[in-house]
Amino acid sequence: MSNQPVQAEGGLGDKVKIACAVASILAGIFGFYFLAGQSSLTRIGVLVVGLVVAACFAWFSSSGRNFIVFARESVREAKKVVWPARNDAIRITGIVFGFVLLMAVFLWGADRVLEFVLYNIILGWKR
Repeated sequence: MSNQPVQAEGGLGDKVKIACAVASILAGIFGFYFLAGQSSLTRIGVLVVGLVVAACFAWFSSSGRNFIVFARESVREAKKVVWPARNDAIRITGIVFGFVLLMAVFLWGADRVLEFVLYNIILGWKR
């Protein structure tokens, strides 16, 4: 087992950038609700501007850059997946649906049997 050194994320500057990004999101949401009397276009514009400013702050932080690298690698890995053919997907979906239906009927029946045993036989409450 190899021990890899743990790298600390960016320092104080990085934390400030993330805090500014969160503040920008909150400011956009606050502006959206604060401008309730304005047109919908203005309100949505304020919200979008807050989100864009937050994205810019996050983009320039090391956490943001790491997220971009992660997203690119995820897309690259998703392209390597061998997806099932349409007929296979439909067949497997049908099998899952049938199993769920069978389990639902089984659990309903078990519930009814336990209800009968508990209320009618053990407690003597005739329903």
